[in-house]
Amino acid sequence: MTLLRLLGRLLLALILLVLLYQLWILGHVIWWRDHNPSATAFMDQQLSALQDSDPDARLQHEWVPYAKISPHLKRALVAGEDAKFLDHEGFDWEGIQTAWEKNQKKGRISAGGSTISQQLAKNLFLNGKRSYLRKIQEAAITLMLEAILDKRRIFEIYLNVIEWGNGVFGAEAAARHYYQTSAAALGTGQSAKLAAMVPRPRFYDKNRNARGLLRKAAIIQRRMTYADIP
Repeated sequence: MTLLRLLGRLLLALILLVLLYQLWILGHVIWWRDHNPSATAFMDQQLSALQDSDPDARLQHEWVPYAKISPHLKRALVAGEDAKFLDHEGFDWEGIQTAWEKNQKKGRISAGGSTISQQLAKNLFLNGKRSYLRKIQEAAITLMLEAILDKRRIFEIYLNVIEWGNGVFGAEAAARHYYQTSAAALGTGQSAKLAAMVPRPRFYDKNRNARGLLRKAAIIQRRMTYADIP
């Protein structure tokens, strides 16, 4: 067997593995149209990190249906994370352009410009490392989510799996962790503050009255009136 033929077969095998992985992801997305994910790749990663120091550590997480999550929290997240959520098909091209320009100036990936759909794709299947290869895979998963799930279902899963603190995942766990109430009972100010925490949840879990957090929460609260939700 010539070296060229061997390389060709290795390349073909690699392509087949990539395709099989995409089909595996696609199967999960189809399943989640009618079934709730019990955990995500990012949740598993964080649980493993917690158990490195405490083998008995557990995540705070409880799934609640979309109707039992406060509309204030839904509006706050759209206002803070993805104002065009109902209008785009998974990607905010203006946000991506802005993030690209920031990354070029800094010489590294520091800004993502990610929509709610992209954030969900990352949390469901990928690790927390930033690279252009991971962004390509994230884009592929985002396309699957947008093609197979409607906006309400995407948002419902997002609300239930995003990180909100050290070992805290989902709206219900966040509401109980920070305010000793249910996700359904969250008020406007509480929701705005929770939405402001999303970019740095573990940091803000330890610094709940940081000036930057309070300032961002106030901005989100002013924008909530104009946020459209599914």
